[in-house]
Amino acid sequence: MEYWILFGVFTALMLVGTPIAFCLGIASFATVIYIGRPAIVVFQQLNSGVSAFTLMAIPFFIFAGDLMMRGGIAARIIQFAGSIIGHVRGGLGQVNVAASTLFGGISGSAVAEAAAVGGIMIPQMKARGYGADYAVNVTSMAALIALLLPPSHNMIIYSLSGGGRISIADLFTAGIIPGLLLAAALMVTAYFVAVKRGYPTEPFPGFAKAFQYFLTSIPGLMLIVIIFGGVRSGIFTATESSCIAVLYALLVTLLVYRSMGWKEFVHCVTGAVRTTSMVLFIIGAAASFGWLMAYLKVAPILTEAISHLTSDPLMVLLLINVLLLLLGTFMDMGPLIVITTPIFLPMVTAFGVDPVHFGVIMILNLGIGLNTPPLGPVQFVAAAVAKISVWDAMKSVWPFYGAGLVVLGLVTYIPALSLWLPSLFR
Repeated sequence: MEYWILFGVFTALMLVGTPIAFCLGIASFATVIYIGRPAIVVFQQLNSGVSAFTLMAIPFFIFAGDLMMRGGIAARIIQFAGSIIGHVRGGLGQVNVAASTLFGGISGSAVAEAAAVGGIMIPQMKARGYGADYAVNVTSMAALIALLLPPSHNMIIYSLSGGGRISIADLFTAGIIPGLLLAAALMVTAYFVAVKRGYPTEPFPGFAKAFQYFLTSIPGLMLIVIIFGGVRSGIFTATESSCIAVLYALLVTLLVYRSMGWKEFVHCVTGAVRTTSMVLFIIGAAASFGWLMAYLKVAPILTEAISHLTSDPLMVLLLINVLLLLLGTFMDMGPLIVITTPIFLPMVTAFGVDPVHFGVIMILNLGIGLNTPPLGPVQFVAAAVAKISVWDAMKSVWPFYGAGLVVLGLVTYIPALSLWLPSLFR
């Protein structure tokens, strides 16, 4: 009966539109009352869920991303990307993916990237004759690259959800090749769709101009080197690197580009506080939910059930991928990581899957869910920028969605794509 209460209350509240953090908290509270444990346990677990020192990296990385978006760094990166790849067929679509790849190594957030890159690229694409749906689909799918590149705060959440024993440095490194593979797949897809629709190219500005744009973007691009190099070499931790990222972003926007005024700074602070409070509330509520699942032994029961269906690790990963894709259509990424990691991680490790490899699979899978209605927050952000409905964009998203699924399949069944680079650095 306790399983029905835990998952039934959660599902019922979610279906009537209750915010996800309240769904998790109320379901946990109802279950604790039913099994006869003190209600204070829910609040103790919520508090412990947000008390991990590593979680401090999340608000700082969010703040750094806001500073760079409003401080002109994103605009300069897009300008540089446009100069080197804009002359390919469907040039602005290619620029969109390239800029998202570069900016993804700075923001670490798909929603922030969709807002930053989309806010600049989508109006330009529409003005040059590109379809609004094409602009939205390229932007929303390319924004997922940020989830795989350092400093992805979702990888930090995954590490903590796995008990804190999974190296964040390894996760940051493991996502690089899959992230670049996703970028390449989306560029190819954007090219063929652009050819089919007859979209134009952008004139090549010349090597001198391209080099000039590169020089102006170097201060922003250096943050990628600082974060990845510092964490990977052990000079500082992921949490310390987030603080350095904020300090560096402030110095670049204030002293180098001189594009950050007091009004923009206040917007950055309030935006980062608002986003951080939502993320941490969800993590805390999901920690209570996850503790109850561990207490009720949900993971061993599910593992045993799947082992009765198949003992083939490839089939296990396929089943988990399908389940996560379905869950991603109506749940956000953060709580899904916190809820499902304690369930699936012990299962896949029992079948011989590396935790770092599984982390990359989960991040990419749930990232695709961010573009899948009815939730689809990244798709909603891009559609809002383009001033079209999500359903209009979804009619033509399938080539890009298919490219993401192909990359997910490659990452799932070729572990070396995720594990080779971490082993090389070790």
